[in-house]
Amino acid sequence: MDDSKFYKPESAWKIYTSKREDAAQFAREYLNFISGCKTERETVAWVRRALENAGYGKVLAGELYFRELRGKAIFAFRRGDAPLGEGINIIAAHGDSPRLDFKQHPFVETANLVQAKTHYYGGIRKYQWLARPLALRGTIALENGSVLPVSIGDNPGDPVFCVEDLLPHLAQKQGTQKLNEAFEGEKLNIIIAHEPEIEPAEEKSKNPVKKRLLDLLFAKYGVGEEDFITAEMEAVPAGDAKFVGLDESMIGGYGQDDRICVFCGLRALLAAEKPRHSLALMIWDKEEIGSDGASGASSSFFQYCVQDLAEEAKARTSEVFLNSRAVSADVTAALDPDYQDVHEKQNAARLGYGPSFAKYTGSRGKYGASEADAEYFASLRALLNSKGIPWQAAELGKVDLGGGGTVALFLARHGIRVIDLGPALLSMHSPFELSSVADLYATWQAYKAFFED
Repeated sequence: MDDSKFYKPESAWKIYTSKREDAAQFAREYLNFISGCKTERETVAWVRRALENAGYGKVLAGELYFRELRGKAIFAFRRGDAPLGEGINIIAAHGDSPRLDFKQHPFVETANLVQAKTHYYGGIRKYQWLARPLALRGTIALENGSVLPVSIGDNPGDPVFCVEDLLPHLAQKQGTQKLNEAFEGEKLNIIIAHEPEIEPAEEKSKNPVKKRLLDLLFAKYGVGEEDFITAEMEAVPAGDAKFVGLDESMIGGYGQDDRICVFCGLRALLAAEKPRHSLALMIWDKEEIGSDGASGASSSFFQYCVQDLAEEAKARTSEVFLNSRAVSADVTAALDPDYQDVHEKQNAARLGYGPSFAKYTGSRGKYGASEADAEYFASLRALLNSKGIPWQAAELGKVDLGGGGTVALFLARHGIRVIDLGPALLSMHSPFELSSVADLYATWQAYKAFFED
């Protein structure tokens, strides 16, 4: 039987047989990035430093230009030879990840412990955040206008923090409850301190542990309880990202959704050869909670950036948008070896087969979707095939079970041709996500080819 016309996806490991050491070195650089960038602010700061080191500046008419929004979103632009009216090749990703955020009044003392009350951010499985070491990262803005960055739990000698869990001996009732009822958001409280202030009997405080904690915070950082009302404090998994497996073929770590695409997109922008069309890299915030807010994709920040460039180039903004092409750089779910029944296997992404196209996003009838037109999808397929770059196409889970949103629809609303393309992950949205070294390398190659096309 002649099966030459069958579609046969190829393993990225096979395609990159001669480049495995290059892929491993790229992964080591990525490990350093993902270990150090655990918040959206840290991610944007890292991107900004890399751009500045590469000669990007804030001169709108310059060849290399960037614009930052309050430390939470960043736009980078590289001018091409063609007039701006011919469009921009755009890669857009997001720098935020699921986590636990401090409430406005976080500190409460009970049972001889001080806990910080939290409100979880994004889609998490609550039980995954119990009984594991956590670090605190964030920003405290003081009344005098100064800003104090906070990072405790990942530096040598640092203490860590945790949300405690109920022991199995007392969890019989919990074991009979539904998962979303057994683990309550209001009980994701982080243990911060335990030692009480030792005071004279006549001066005993009702909250001696909290009093000692506040004394420590003031002594070390010069902050008081009121400063935490206006602070941005995030609890994230402590510890560095690691290679996973005896063969070191995978990467395990927090925040790979979507910082793996941030890393690949930035490296592609910096490595791309002199482009004909102008290039742009957009890193947004707030994607994990719907892309709302001033630094999210639903805001006008991106539009303002392009509009200012168009006016400087004496081009029509509408012309620039309508002639632009974009990749929504975001991850998808890999086929789970232990839960294959939630996937439709023929249309599921697999680890090690390169980045995955998602022609449409949304869920249950494509609601909330952005769907790429056939001509655009085919052009990108042809591009990657011509470069020998492995790729696959997939959906996120079965029709009535899966789905999800990305930033694609916010680009599409400007008339920009856009499709999702990014690597598949296992344990997505968990504190320890898994990616493939081969997929990481292939994603970088794919983004670079897109920028150079």
